[in-house]
Amino acid sequence: MSYISFNKKQLVNLEFALNRELVRSNRSGGYASTTIAGCNTRKYHGLLVVPQPWLDSDNHVLLSNLDETIIQHGTEFNLGVRMYPNGVYEPRGHKYLLSFTAEPIPRIVYQVGGVVFSKEMVFAESESRILIRYTLIDAHSKTTLRLKPFLAFRNVHQLTKANYNMNNKFQEAENGVSWQMYGGYSRLFMQTSKKVEYTHIPDWYYDVSYIREASRGFPAEEDLFVPGFFEMPIKKGESIIVSIGLEEKSAVGFKKQFLAETKKRVPRDTFENCLLNSAEQFIVKDKRKTEVMAGFPWFGTWGRDTFIALPGLSLLRNDLKTFKAVVETMTANLQGPLFPNIGRNNQSDYASVDAPLWFFWTLQQYAAKKEHKLELWKKYGKKLKTILDGYREGTEFNIRMLDNGLILAGMKGMALTWMDVVSHGRPVTPRTGLAVEVNALWYNAVNFALELAEAASDKQFIKSWKPVAEDMAAAFVGNFWDDKKKYLADYTDGDFKDWSVRPNMLFAVSLPYSPLDEEKQVAVMAVVKSELLTSKGLRSLAPKNPLYKGMLLGNQDERDQAYHQGTVFPWLAGHFGEAWLKLYGKGGLQLVEDIFNGFEETLLEAGIGNISEVYDGDPPHHARGGISQAWNVAELLRLKNMIEAMKQKK
Repeated sequence: MSYISFNKKQLVNLEFALNRELVRSNRSGGYASTTIAGCNTRKYHGLLVVPQPWLDSDNHVLLSNLDETIIQHGTEFNLGVRMYPNGVYEPRGHKYLLSFTAEPIPRIVYQVGGVVFSKEMVFAESESRILIRYTLIDAHSKTTLRLKPFLAFRNVHQLTKANYNMNNKFQEAENGVSWQMYGGYSRLFMQTSKKVEYTHIPDWYYDVSYIREASRGFPAEEDLFVPGFFEMPIKKGESIIVSIGLEEKSAVGFKKQFLAETKKRVPRDTFENCLLNSAEQFIVKDKRKTEVMAGFPWFGTWGRDTFIALPGLSLLRNDLKTFKAVVETMTANLQGPLFPNIGRNNQSDYASVDAPLWFFWTLQQYAAKKEHKLELWKKYGKKLKTILDGYREGTEFNIRMLDNGLILAGMKGMALTWMDVVSHGRPVTPRTGLAVEVNALWYNAVNFALELAEAASDKQFIKSWKPVAEDMAAAFVGNFWDDKKKYLADYTDGDFKDWSVRPNMLFAVSLPYSPLDEEKQVAVMAVVKSELLTSKGLRSLAPKNPLYKGMLLGNQDERDQAYHQGTVFPWLAGHFGEAWLKLYGKGGLQLVEDIFNGFEETLLEAGIGNISEVYDGDPPHHARGGISQAWNVAELLRLKNMIEAMKQKK
């Protein structure tokens, strides 16, 4: 039996099947995503969702879905599933589902009377193309396969409606045809590995409903265009490859490409291999740049997420080439002392105080693996100095170093830390002033830079920054620590100190350089463990706080208000494990292993084989948000590496 599998009883239960989603991306940042039943429940779902960079910086849904119909003796059995208003499903092809496995690629088996029919899907790694292999496993009569494509040709964040501005014509291609619904879009080619008959009957299907959008408070109905259908005979034991992409290709090569793409996949036969398989999806590259997608299906490139995720996505897989390429791309976009936090090129947003400081940590992970400190200083020393000097002198968003060496940041209406949700023009967790994790990162960054400078004998830098580092620990403790409470303030602003118990104090322990003595580190971790730790990571706020929200539900505003007010973030488990093992060594292994192993059950929930964006603060900690998140996968891989390294210590 496959490591990831579902049986007929589970698949025909739409309440179960529609809550489990598939996603596979490629190096261009495009992806294919739907549910295990094949019914789209989000506007972000689609079998070919790809960039159209000449239109905008987002992905676009070109092929929303593809209905399969088995025909025998003139009787049609439609295997598709689609939802319409008031919970109406038509067709209801889920009743024919027999099994689902995901090793090494998704494979769905249908049974219609004496017909047993399978569908396997693979998304091409280096081009915008999905390949689907249909196999007639068993049949007792002459069988015909009909395929009906549902086209959207729209931005992933939008919905489309029937209109007369579209082009409903087609052009012939080898064993298929192509369409281009609107000017400016790529042509969409649908071809098969054998001769096929295409019947052109343009039609709109109205009010297709997406229940996940409705539950999120967004518009949830759209019209999809069906240009026609394909029909071909299929014999028992025969396999047919269907290729849908942006370029016409020779049909002779489809079977070979399908097999080649399948062989590239890391087998999803263990928990760790599922994480490694998932990790491959976040790296996006072209001739000019290599980037990290923060998550799927709706995230783009985020600076903070990139630096946090990069070590786990590349270094732990010994992929130094990708690590260096991503760093090169990021450093090319450094503007003064700031990295773009969201977006790219001329659409970038630089409003992040911690993204540049995570850059130091990222290089620190490389140095710990390769110990090329002199090389790092020669290559990145100038960039590191630019960031440090910029923070000391003061830069945008009121980011500046105080006389005591600590970093102050923030302006009215701005959210500069990782708790950055803004609702109705106001930050939900503004944290203006001195944020505890920002200053922990700052302390770590200055000391790491000094470590590199000493390896390079950069006396001028050492003379300039060593006094700052020497005084900073005492200033940090004086500003954030309370002897009675025995933990750190989340942030301070003048005389005000916020004593909300949040995970941000964790970084004052987990980072390689800590401003705290061991006694204070132990006290901090005791509070974090008792009030924030769950089986899915750390809560963003302790339940005892009156602002705590235990479930991430409702419309956009309600979710915004809850996002950093108790919601659980898996990536924090990596830093919790690092801090715990630092303090307790092998004596702390059992807890850290339990945390890591506790995530295995999530592989069969929400995003299949992936780790979701966030989880509810309240048990049973349901998955919420995006179905695959880069820093979550990366930090769990790093956590696994820490566990193995600790076990090998004598």
